[in-house]
Amino acid sequence: MPLPDIESRIAAATARAGRAPGSVTLVAISKVQTEERVRAVLAAGQRVFGENRVQEAEGRWTPLRAEVPGITLHLVGPLQTNKLGKALALFDAIHSVDRDSLALRLADAVQARGACPTLFVQVNTGREPQKAGIDPDALDGFLARLRGDLALPVFGLMAIPPVDEDPAPHFAALAAMAARNGLDGLSMGMSDDFETAIAHGATHVRVGSAIFGARAA
Repeated sequence: MPLPDIESRIAAATARAGRAPGSVTLVAISKVQTEERVRAVLAAGQRVFGENRVQEAEGRWTPLRAEVPGITLHLVGPLQTNKLGKALALFDAIHSVDRDSLALRLADAVQARGACPTLFVQVNTGREPQKAGIDPDALDGFLARLRGDLALPVFGLMAIPPVDEDPAPHFAALAAMAARNGLDGLSMGMSDDFETAIAHGATHVRVGSAIFGARAA
């Protein structure tokens, strides 16, 4: 089971960075994994999981949550406004707030529910046209609208660096944006680069294949 190895590497990276033990949350990315693999990771003690799609997560985790206590779910993929109600009912954290139209609907839904998940704003640090996320130059204004006009309690920022670039400058840039805006949360780092992300202040690392193996087809 790779999970203990990943946990040890996270602990070591946290210590090397001079950070407090337990200051990094491991989000096990279970999207497109078999129930057998997910149950094995649950049995090993992992309780924080990430999914990309609302419908897939609902089908998988509704019965598992009834069976296993203490599961926390994070939405790490794009959120469509027509899935917002289900997402708020299912997820404890949303990492992909990335546009005004979603933020407006989210604010209305949160007010109606009287509760809000932990929110991260996704930033397109590589300015890739095919990738979701707020442009870095627009981030400060977007955050001001979320936290001011819409009264949404944003916790942090999320980014997925370009696959063909050194992730370290992207992690450093995201950390600087968070610090500039007084945000504590940094969702960054995946299977190949989570230790680098921790060195740059990641509070949440999103690890899939290094825990589960290659995705099931």
